[in-house]
This record gives sequence, C-alpha cells and structure tokens, in this order.
Amino acid sequence: MKVRNIPVEIKFLGGTREVGRMAIAVKTDKTRVLLDYGVMMDQGPGFPMHTAPKGVDALILTHCHLDHSGALPIFYIQDKRPLFATQLTLELVQILIKDFIHLSGYYLPFEYLELRYMMQNSIPLDYGEKRTVGDISFQLLDAGHIPGSAQVLVEAEGKRILFTGDFNTSKTRLLPPASNDYGELDAIITETTYADTNHTDRLVLENRFVSQVNEVVEKGGRVLVPAFSIGRSQEIICILAAHHFEYQTVIDGMARAANRTMMDNTKFLRDPRLFMDAVHRAMWVDGWRDRRSATKKPGAIISPAGMLKGGPAAFYISKLGKKASNAVFLVSYQIPGTPGHQLLEKGMCVIDGRVRKVKAQVGHFDFSSHCGANQLRNVIKNLKGTPKVFTVHGAEGNCERFARWVKKEMGFKTVAPKAGDRFTV
Repeated sequence: MKVRNIPVEIKFLGGTREVGRMAIAVKTDKTRVLLDYGVMMDQGPGFPMHTAPKGVDALILTHCHLDHSGALPIFYIQDKRPLFATQLTLELVQILIKDFIHLSGYYLPFEYLELRYMMQNSIPLDYGEKRTVGDISFQLLDAGHIPGSAQVLVEAEGKRILFTGDFNTSKTRLLPPASNDYGELDAIITETTYADTNHTDRLVLENRFVSQVNEVVEKGGRVLVPAFSIGRSQEIICILAAHHFEYQTVIDGMARAANRTMMDNTKFLRDPRLFMDAVHRAMWVDGWRDRRSATKKPGAIISPAGMLKGGPAAFYISKLGKKASNAVFLVSYQIPGTPGHQLLEKGMCVIDGRVRKVKAQVGHFDFSSHCGANQLRNVIKNLKGTPKVFTVHGAEGNCERFARWVKKEMGFKTVAPKAGDRFTV
C-alpha cells in the first residue's frame, strides 16, 4: 500500500525576528495545535497574530515565561481546549499570569476567571510521555532552560518536527542540559537568542561572581542581585550555596512563591539536595520590616525584577545604590530601554524618584539559560536527516544571521520566517 505524502503546515504567529509573543501553529487536514502563545513585554502587552480559538484543538506550552505563555487565557474566554505542559510549568505559569493580570489587567482581554478555566483544562505531561490529539502526536523533551521547561517533538503524517522553545545544552547548578536525542527530523524550529554570542565557561563565571560578591561583603558591603523570579533567582542561590558563601543570602519577591513550587517538584532539578540546602539557608523576606533589615546587614540580596523594572529590587537599589561600598550585580540580559540596561550603559538609575548616578559598584555576569552561538551550531551539526530549519526568537538580526550560517555551512533549507508566514513540511 502506497503511503500518501501529505504535507504538514507550520504557521508562524509571533516570535519571528524578535524576542517576545512566541506562537506557532502546526496543522494537518484534521488537527491544529498551537505551540506557545506569549506576549511582548514592551510598553503595553503585545500579542501574537490572532487565531480563532474554535480552530485550535490543543495548546502545548514549552515553559512558563510570559513571552511564551502570557496570552494563553485568550483561548478560555468561551472555548475550553486542553493545555499540555509539564506539571511544574503549569504550576509556575499560574503564578506568573496571575501577577500579569494584577499588574496589566486594564490592558488585557482576559481576567482571573479565564486563567482559572485554563488551569482546569490543563494536562500535565512527563518528559518523554507521548500524547495524541486528532492525528497529531507529540512529546515533551527536557529543554534545560528553566525548571519544567520543554522542547516539543511533534509527529504527524509521517513527519517529525521539533520546536526547541528556549533551551540550553549546558548543565547549570540548577538544571541538567537539554535533551538532544531527537532521532531523524524533517524540520526544526530553533530559538536564536544568542546566535552571535558565546557564553563564558560556567565554572569560570561562577568563580568570578562569587569572588566579587565575597570581596564586597567582606568589606561590610551589600550586594544586590536583580534576578528573574523563576530560574535565575534559584540558580544564583544554588551557586552561592555550592561555593559555600558564608554570609547572609536574602531572597525576595515572587521568587519565594516559585521556590515553594519547585520544592514540591524537585524531580525537575539537577541536584535537589543542593537546591533544598540553598533555599533553607536563605532568608525569605516577609514584609517591609524584613526588607529594611536586609539592607543593613552585609550579604547578598536576590530580588526581582531582573532588569530593575519595578519589583522589590527598585527599593533595594534606592537604598544600596548611594554607597560605593555596595554593589549591584546584574545576572541577566538587559533589554535596551530597561532600567538595567541604563545602569550598565550609563551608571544611572532612578533613586528616590529621580535619575541619579549610582555610586555602588556595577557588574554584569552572563548566567544565561539559553544556548550560546557555538551550542546552537553544534545542535544543528549533530542533527540526523536533512531537516528544514526555521529560526525564531532572536532580535537585532539574529534569526536572519543564524539562518545564513545554517544555509552556508550545513546546506539545509533554512528560513527566518516573518509573522504570518506559512510553510509545509
């Protein structure tokens, strides 16, 4: 019997040639699934291209960050579609979207009720567990990005399509490396966040970071580490614990709720014992009295927001930024236009309501949870088969840049799609 060569359609709804509002539709004649449906966090929330909820059979979420998840409740205003993700992602995304609604409700087309319906229709999956919706089957693979993050391997009409989501093939203190046992692929949709940048060796970076934190604290100073609540905050406390940091470690903001959730889902972590030790050693801020107390004792304060856009970190920098004996160590990428980027570029930040020169020492440590350029290239070099390559989730020309490299070096059919583009595999 002859096998019909029926194409599978991929439509890019967002996250193309930019970082934000990631959304991809995969469609056969009978079934349509969405991979992520996030928002762009600029001035006001920006959404992916609209797609009618009635035409979507299932939603698959790679991880909880809002640029991948923030618009999902739209699908629960009237329709009730299944949402697949790991258990940890589902618990963390509820924390993030609840906070997102609280902060941005006026601008959003959904409310807490839609979030509740979303959670009621969510289905947790383990890594490697296969599920089928209509004539599309899929499984989640560890992405090594943040706890619970996943890559999605879709199979339909005899085709195998991988969406990497955000991924990291290097192990960290918090997580094992991304799984790369893909088998033969017909297409790969890969992030390109750091298509032209390599990361410093992790252990070298850790040693430098801990050494500089110790240097400040041993002289009686305080170190503010603005960090994302989910992933980066936990990575930093694990690094300090692994290097036997002897001084007070303070953790504030939404990271506390994330910690509690991860404590109940330690199977997603590389070293659960290290993580539990780190969170138990840390002082968890509970209200303004603790916050003010934390600024008076030498130690490290880990607090959102990672780019200094609000959160308790804004309070801490107003207290600590005035003294040269203190330090502010940024541990994430700082998007141009954010207060964190302004601090790195100009040494200026809002203190007591006005932009002022920060007297504290300022440093940047690239504890990225994404693949660097060489890692991305190695992933492509090690692929089996001759897959079509689609490059997404990259700003400032990185999608196009990486697509050119793949085409030139590997000879694969490669494209950096634009929003609205459709392709068949």
